Amino acid sequence: MRIDERRGAETARDYALRVLKSNIISMELKPGAMVSENELASQLGLSRTPVREALMDLAKYHVVDVLPQRGSRIARIDYALVEEARFVRQVLEVAILDQVCESATSVDIAQLRQNVRLQQLSQEPDMADTLDMMELDDAFHEMLFRIAHKENAYAMLGGMTIHFDRVRSLALDVVKDNKIIPDHMEICEAIAAKDAERAKAAMYAHLTRAKVDEDAIRKAYPQYIKGNGRG
Repeated sequence: MRIDERRGAETARDYALRVLKSNIISMELKPGAMVSENELASQLGLSRTPVREALMDLAKYHVVDVLPQRGSRIARIDYALVEEARFVRQVLEVAILDQVCESATSVDIAQLRQNVRLQQLSQEPDMADTLDMMELDDAFHEMLFRIAHKENAYAMLGGMTIHFDRVRSLALDVVKDNKIIPDHMEICEAIAAKDAERAKAAMYAHLTRAKVDEDAIRKAYPQYIKGNGRG
């Protein structure tokens, strides 16, 4: 498991939740894997209580299965929950683009373009350990909410979109013709042109690709998917 440094104002529970969430999305903690509170607490340098609380928080979003007398298990990917999370993101992210196109300054657009350039660099073999595509992707979308002054709406997405984020992470490995970066370029340039309808069309296409990617992910990782003869 990848352990990030604890942030200054972060409670033990929030730290455990952030690190667990990050490792679940990145597949360091794989769907179907059993996890031990004691081992997680030791790795994080925490007591068991905040780790248990973080696992219970994740269980509320059906990301962790709490098994009586057995412990906790990282939930397998449930495509019904993936689709629900994708739908919520689509509704919100398409909706904010009117305000993004109206409010984006030249500095905002420069930052979006810089993010896309870093995404392109992240695909270079010698940059694989320096730039993380998932982190850059998340940062791109977070910037849109910031430009629209809807940061709280972005924060509210947190737990629910883990389901969608896991398949995004897998798609980076298994989908050969990945269009994430071209999609982001199109969204960015539509915003620069203050063309909200063009930006909305690009975002809609971007967030519906998960449906197209599903067959490739199911074929490559059947053991991670709920319903493939597993719980």
